[in-house]
Amino acid sequence: MPEVTRKAGRKEWTALGVLMLALLLVSMDMSVVYFAVPNITEQLEPSATQQLWMFDAYSFVLASLYITMGSIGDRIGRRKLLMLGGLVFGVGSILAAYSQSSEMLIFARIFQAVGGATLEPTAMALLRAMFHDPKERTKAVAIFVGTLGTGVTAGPVLSGLLLAHFWWGSIFLINVPFMIMLLLTAPLLLPESRNPRAGKFDFLGSLFTIIGLFPLIYGIKEIAANGTNSVRLACIAVGVVSLIAFAIRQKASDHPMLDMSLLRRRAVSGAVITKLIGSFALIGFTVFTAQYLQSVQDRTPLNAALWSLVPSVGVAVIQPTTVAFLEKGVRRSSITAGCFAMALGGFAIMTQLSAGSPLWLMLVAMSLQAGGLVSVLGQCTDMLVANVSEEEAGSGTSVLETGSLLGGSLGMALLGSVGAYVYGKDVKEKLPSGLPKEAYHAAPDTLGGAIVAAEKLPGQTGQTVLKVARDAFTHGLNLAAVAAGAVVVLGMIFVTAALRKVPNAPQSDEEHESRVVAQQAPASWQTEVNSPAQAAMWADPGESQAY
Repeated sequence: MPEVTRKAGRKEWTALGVLMLALLLVSMDMSVVYFAVPNITEQLEPSATQQLWMFDAYSFVLASLYITMGSIGDRIGRRKLLMLGGLVFGVGSILAAYSQSSEMLIFARIFQAVGGATLEPTAMALLRAMFHDPKERTKAVAIFVGTLGTGVTAGPVLSGLLLAHFWWGSIFLINVPFMIMLLLTAPLLLPESRNPRAGKFDFLGSLFTIIGLFPLIYGIKEIAANGTNSVRLACIAVGVVSLIAFAIRQKASDHPMLDMSLLRRRAVSGAVITKLIGSFALIGFTVFTAQYLQSVQDRTPLNAALWSLVPSVGVAVIQPTTVAFLEKGVRRSSITAGCFAMALGGFAIMTQLSAGSPLWLMLVAMSLQAGGLVSVLGQCTDMLVANVSEEEAGSGTSVLETGSLLGGSLGMALLGSVGAYVYGKDVKEKLPSGLPKEAYHAAPDTLGGAIVAAEKLPGQTGQTVLKVARDAFTHGLNLAAVAAGAVVVLGMIFVTAALRKVPNAPQSDEEHESRVVAQQAPASWQTEVNSPAQAAMWADPGESQAY
């Protein structure tokens, strides 16, 4: 008699709510600092470099540690690591809130990121351990993805509201009571989960991933912001070489941090690459939408942040639709539809924007982009979780999240470069003659520089410089939207080709194990492995002979 898949109860769904609360705070902390910059600058007086590290240290460390933390969780237990990470994140939040110098705040952000890097991969791996029924797991994954997206969007808004009533440290201190709640409830609600065959922790392999990912993402972001030089190219080269060394070491290891055979499964590699493409397009484009709302349409940061919540309506509409599609067994079609909404909906509208376009046009485009991305990310996450075992969940999910952050960094670099090139070229060609030398140097550099220069110029001349700069920025946005849409269309083609043999419908744990064993069996056996019982026979030769 086939084994009945265990259903989740009230305890599991309550535990999911606790995990989502923690993840909401971690994802908000990626964007919560932006509005606090003037307040922090006034008190701590950071240099330009220190200010940059206040923003980037968190995301750099987060991306660098995902694979390492996933591997540690496999060995010591994911619940234990989640609680330890929550403690570190909470302490880092307190340090950040009461920082007395720029250096202390940067250190506190790094400390926060070390804790935050444990939370997302372990939470996803625990989700795999808690939800065995495929339909329930699909709903849980949809909630998971929606929570992360909501956190990134809500961060600037929460920051603006807190700063209107409290000192700047409040944006960090609000994390503490929720992390205390996590520490109190996790032992009662969350199961312990680990990989009993993980073996010893690979310190050298961990070092390779950190040395690989940190300089790689740093180099990409620096090139996007400041252009190419030998140091930034060297960072990228060091990162690539280190990641190659990591892959070679994992293939030769008896107890790898990351089982490279996972990436040979189409469902896993397809999920990682598709999520990377989606993150490339949307995260890489956020710099354009934020500047368009603030600097082109001349809105305050808080006003722009509040309007940027409107796309969450698109997310709210598409999320239950995504779950329904997946339950009906149309995963590939749903991913393709999400890419279609992003490329031929959101990005196509973005190509038609002008500096004077009505606000609603931008909001419709952003809603289609956000809704399409949630559909893609939800399906990719569910596809990966459904196609790794509970023991493999830590490694698989850490690679997925690393790919997402890497895709976002590449998007900011490449799409930002397209926008910057078009902007500089247009401004240089269309600036009126007779301007002061300072204006000629500042205006083609950035839109912010052009706005400052225009404010120093008299009457109509300043208005002309401002119009030229805003039109040039919007032209750059248009062409970056073409590039982003083209990448997403390529993603649609990849999905159609690469995921052709991946099951459309969600699978139970028993069906998944049968499929994985069949893929690993010799070709002559594959047609005979059709059930969990036959899979067990293949997995245990002794039992097969007894049979």
